[in-house]
Amino acid sequence: MENTISKSEIRKNIATYLFLTLLFCLPVYYMCIRTGKLGGGIISYATIVMWCPAIAALLTCRIRKIPVSSLGWKWGLTKYQIMAYCIPILYAFVPYLIIWISGAGGFYNHEFVADAGKGMGWNLSDGQTIILYVILMSSFGMVRSVGSALGEEIGWRGLLTPQLAKINSYTATSLWMGLIWAIYHYPLLLFSNYNTGGPKWLALLCFTVMIFASCFIFTWLRLKSGSLWTGAILHASHNLFIQSIFTPLTVDTGNTNYYIDEFGIALPIATAIVAYFFWRKRKELPEKETEDTLLSA
Repeated sequence: MENTISKSEIRKNIATYLFLTLLFCLPVYYMCIRTGKLGGGIISYATIVMWCPAIAALLTCRIRKIPVSSLGWKWGLTKYQIMAYCIPILYAFVPYLIIWISGAGGFYNHEFVADAGKGMGWNLSDGQTIILYVILMSSFGMVRSVGSALGEEIGWRGLLTPQLAKINSYTATSLWMGLIWAIYHYPLLLFSNYNTGGPKWLALLCFTVMIFASCFIFTWLRLKSGSLWTGAILHASHNLFIQSIFTPLTVDTGNTNYYIDEFGIALPIATAIVAYFFWRKRKELPEKETEDTLLSA
């Protein structure tokens, strides 16, 4: 068992990490605000900013003498990784299905499907193209998605969540993570093209609710599994299915941007429902006395 660490030392760990994350993110925020875009030519600014938390986490470990092994590199039980992959499909597919059936958004975007088929050199029907596209994206596409999400997750779930959990309850840890993670995204959401084109105030509200709700899921899986890979897979699956599958397949029927993606009203509601389910399961998490051993494993 690792030596007992005082709350003041843990707070210093957290403060060091947050300061370094902000320091590394500031130049990227500046370029995104200046250009008004997340794209950055050969290398996307989004990719850079997503790896700032990882760099900050590893440097914090060096400065504060935190074992890098404590970040949760072990795989853990596979059932939690499967949960992490499937949960975003659940809370994304149901609201999108309702949107398509209700006519708030149309299914499917013929232009997107045609471009996808043409880009891959397929000569298939639209139905076959959609099925093959979804199969390839949800499998091989996850490799690229995990590569991006891992940068954030080494920081958020690898370092920060366990540190916060040592001095806070599960609920408080989730709320703190929601606040920090939301603020991290705000410069991109408010000053770049990181939205679906709806009103900024609605995008900000919906995104914030979704982030806070999702952190109850992320935190539960991290503390229960002891693995940061649950965060990486959950994050990657969320981004993949929403940004690369469900949203592109949806046709704008007028006010569709008010409902879809991370910036519309449907996804925050669905995420909050799933988050409540995990909050109800909070007593299944390890007690703090044994949690330090789990998180350093």
